[in-house]
Amino acid sequence: MQGRLLPKYQGRFQAHPIGYWQEEFYKAAGYDLDCIEFILDYNDFEINPLMSSAGLDTILELINETGVSVYTVCADYFMEAPLHHADEAVSRHSQKILKDLLNRGKILGLTDIVIPCVDQSSIKDKEAQDRFYENLMSLVNLAELCNINLSLETDLPPEPFAELVNRFDSNFVTVNYDTGNSASLGYDPEEEFKCYGNKISDIHLKDRLLGGGSVMFGTGATEFTKIFNLLGKMNYSGPFVMQSYRDDEGLQVFESQLNWIRNFFLRDPK
Repeated sequence: MQGRLLPKYQGRFQAHPIGYWQEEFYKAAGYDLDCIEFILDYNDFEINPLMSSAGLDTILELINETGVSVYTVCADYFMEAPLHHADEAVSRHSQKILKDLLNRGKILGLTDIVIPCVDQSSIKDKEAQDRFYENLMSLVNLAELCNINLSLETDLPPEPFAELVNRFDSNFVTVNYDTGNSASLGYDPEEEFKCYGNKISDIHLKDRLLGGGSVMFGTGATEFTKIFNLLGKMNYSGPFVMQSYRDDEGLQVFESQLNWIRNFFLRDPK
């Protein structure tokens, strides 16, 4: 996840690091990472490199120079201005932002745009869900033309989440599976994968306490062994994005957790 290899931007846990985001490509290459999931924030979105031709050119130059790709974008913009916002002016502007992001993402070769519907952008009721469906559905055809998944991240229980995704009836409306958020909410991975495992196209690797916040890998409630066994059974081939616990500086904590997750991948399955 963008920013995990850099000092915090303005003290924020997760944000696009304006002014020094380019440095992360070189650091990621040094750790043999193959991609960075970019972030589109609500604040200062207009100066995010994703939103300008010059910015896209710089990203493509860095990709070519370092070999570190950008396959996915976490559109945290929609945390502050949800597609299902009750104010129609807000939701319409968010539709425009997503349309622009799809068109620009095609140039980058994106596979997924993650649309978070958690915390303040949680889909609380049927009215909000209907608004979300209507406003996102209007962009599904464009997503299909751009060959980019609209990967939904929600805090809905497994069955309602599956119902929402299936309502779109499109292979390009998929699931972003956040291992830590599911653990914090007490959801059973087996039930989740039974309901929508075949729709998962992007994974955020995170550990969280039950009902609590992010912690170092292996110290929280995330059932990594069960999750990776389930992923193996379904032959998951999408990206794994480390949206893991971080401190103010980023690098040392990231390195420790990268080693943990790499060793976990090398373990004997149980």
